[in-house]
Amino acid sequence: MVVRVGPLKKQQEEKLHSAEMKMLRWAGGVTRLDHIRNMHVRGSFRVAPVYEKVMEVRLRWYGPVNRRSPNHMTRNVLDMETQPRGRGRPRLTWLGLVHKNMKQLDLTNQTTQDRSNWRLRSRRADPK
Repeated sequence: MVVRVGPLKKQQEEKLHSAEMKMLRWAGGVTRLDHIRNMHVRGSFRVAPVYEKVMEVRLRWYGPVNRRSPNHMTRNVLDMETQPRGRGRPRLTWLGLVHKNMKQLDLTNQTTQDRSNWRLRSRRADPK
């Protein structure tokens, strides 16, 4: 299954996190009245936070797209410049978020050209 994830707003990310924690608590038979912290519940299942999984999916899609030839349609769409929308802070774009995630993981566009290295360095969500 292929899931393409765009930029999430902070509120959407928080809703995803709380829904995930409800499911993990339910699966583990833990209630909020037990006063067990989320990190302990998550650690017992060995599951990474949902925002890390979303970041991994985003980068997993970006790698093959960036390896395509410069005249490929997908690459052309990705490289298109958008017009400014007026006053205020510009909206966060998908590509801007990918570059931010790459900076967090110390990845470069050159890393995407080496497929095995890209896979190794961009897939980090599941703890061992």
